[in-house]
Amino acid sequence: MTNCSIAGQTEQAQEEQMLTYHKTTEEEKEIITAWQYAGQYAIYNTTPYAEQKKQGVGFANPKNNFYSFFDHDTLVGFINLYEEPTEVFFGIGVRPDACGRGYGQQMTKAACDLSGRLFPGKPLYLEVRTWNARAVRCYEKAGFRITGEPIRQTTAAGDGVFYHMVRKI
Repeated sequence: MTNCSIAGQTEQAQEEQMLTYHKTTEEEKEIITAWQYAGQYAIYNTTPYAEQKKQGVGFANPKNNFYSFFDHDTLVGFINLYEEPTEVFFGIGVRPDACGRGYGQQMTKAACDLSGRLFPGKPLYLEVRTWNARAVRCYEKAGFRITGEPIRQTTAAGDGVFYHMVRKI
């Protein structure tokens, strides 16, 4: 298992929030898909991993590259990097009770670095619901910029209006 460390903004934060990551295991996929978000964020709740495996989607899609992130021994989130012909799609999830603690920003920065190593020369992009200001701020701090007008689309999580955000290489 390869672990990489992500430094926080200050030395104190670095000591308190040293994240490590590795390829997501089968057990971690079971745990992550059981996470339950509340309120408007409930749209991010997913189907159980066993169901995803039957359909070959989500965590069971072999084209996805999932990495689990840990604060010491605690699983706090995951990222997905999906290579496309000219760019890389980036997805992220933070454990519901760990949101708002700076993990998303650290994980996003790590995703940018990892994507650059795995898929050199390809820009990273994501799509985020326009109402999710918390996530938009996180991505902007990591160098992503909104491109174009918001788009309406249907995803596995339902209909929505999304920003397309790109981080140039």
